[in-house]
Amino acid sequence: MSKIKFELEIPVHASPAMLYQYFATPSGLEEWFADKVNSRGKLITFFWDDSEEEATILSKKSDERVKYKWTESEGDDSYFEFKIQVDALTKDVSVIITDFADDEESAEEAKMLWENQIDELKHAIGA
Repeated sequence: MSKIKFELEIPVHASPAMLYQYFATPSGLEEWFADKVNSRGKLITFFWDDSEEEATILSKKSDERVKYKWTESEGDDSYFEFKIQVDALTKDVSVIITDFADDEESAEEAKMLWENQIDELKHAIGA
């Protein structure tokens, strides 16, 4: 079964270099995304309450983007990505999150979850 790709673009008042640290480092991800994060090379383990999920870093570019793939979804093309975009004219910074869901309903739930997570991020960085 193919998954539905969706994107969210959320303005964040922070520098790309600062944001990148929150997307690409275990300590940064622990501030807003997971309770605990362990990193072994390209393998990242996220911990929340009683659950644990592993992801692989597919690609990253300093101060621009980080793309992860959940280990459990090895059989499909899904991934999740944090992309930092700076408007050339206004210099406004946005985070573009790309993720996948099984269906439209799941996609809507996932979007709400991501919006809540980004609110946590904004709170963590004081934006």
